[in-house]
Amino acid sequence: MVNFRITVLNLLLTSCLSHLAANAQQTLSLSNYTYSPTQTAVGTLRATGPVSRLSLRGPNAGLFTLNKSNQLAISPKAAKTATPWYDLIVEGQTASGSVRDTFRIVKDEFIRNQVVAHRGAWKQAKTSENSITALQNAIRLGCMGSEFDVHMSADSVLFVNHDATIQGLAIEKTPSLELAKIKLSNGEPLPTLEAYLTEGMKQNRTRLILEIKTSTMGKERSMALTERVLQTVNRLKAQAWVDYIAFDYDVCKKVKALNPDARVAYLYGDKSPEQLAADNLFGLDYHFSVLKKNEDWIADAQKRHLTVNVWTVNDRETLTWFLERHADFITTNEPELLLSLLAN
Repeated sequence: MVNFRITVLNLLLTSCLSHLAANAQQTLSLSNYTYSPTQTAVGTLRATGPVSRLSLRGPNAGLFTLNKSNQLAISPKAAKTATPWYDLIVEGQTASGSVRDTFRIVKDEFIRNQVVAHRGAWKQAKTSENSITALQNAIRLGCMGSEFDVHMSADSVLFVNHDATIQGLAIEKTPSLELAKIKLSNGEPLPTLEAYLTEGMKQNRTRLILEIKTSTMGKERSMALTERVLQTVNRLKAQAWVDYIAFDYDVCKKVKALNPDARVAYLYGDKSPEQLAADNLFGLDYHFSVLKKNEDWIADAQKRHLTVNVWTVNDRETLTWFLERHADFITTNEPELLLSLLAN
């Protein structure tokens, strides 16, 4: 009798675990999160796992349509309003119930210039790099993007900082409560990723260029950091704002595995445009010395529909060299200088 009960319990446990695993795989995603008055098609809704009969829910459902191919579109009237974004609930039916998610659909007023402020706009303003103020400065200047760096604390909280250490503390080996006590040189607290994204999402003109830092503790932790970053971006509904960059090619591929539609660029500089295109990356983001040595990669990348970003260019001569070769983006500590060159 005891063995029978154990067998029944095991069967019930296995069934519950299988049910949970199936539900865990049933997720919804969207191929694009923006619209404009002239481009009312948004993106294609996708379901991972056995999800069917997608439908729109919530107070904004009437502003959107979903065709048989699950292509989402906003009504022309809603697209022309001053509203910067709409939250839309999407629901799908499964064999065991329903799944739903909320997507933030953002009016595309993002700036199209070539200026990416490296760690925000901090140098001329004499403020702290990677601070909220540096982000606000980049937005106020009118930069296409503000680049920033993300590490994970010992207890898996995400913080924005360039180096792996700050004020003598190794971020990956320090609890978040200790890191939260740190003050930057401008008096701000060390920002969490959540605080940085929340600030950046108050506008829809400057994109947030998120670098997933390579862990000093090994590949497994880099992968865990990558997963945590995407979970945070998804939870905050920040997909429309965020582009990803990384030095670790496996991290780039992990981002694409978690979100095939994510805009991901590779930083290290040892891969040809052909390989990046084969792995469906968004672009290359190489040190200026790499692209000066391999100048043909610029045209080759763009021929393959990859974007070309270059870092970190701070002098007028090199900035001009890459502008003349039509680099898509230039990451710089001198966004004011680059903006002045573009204005002339």
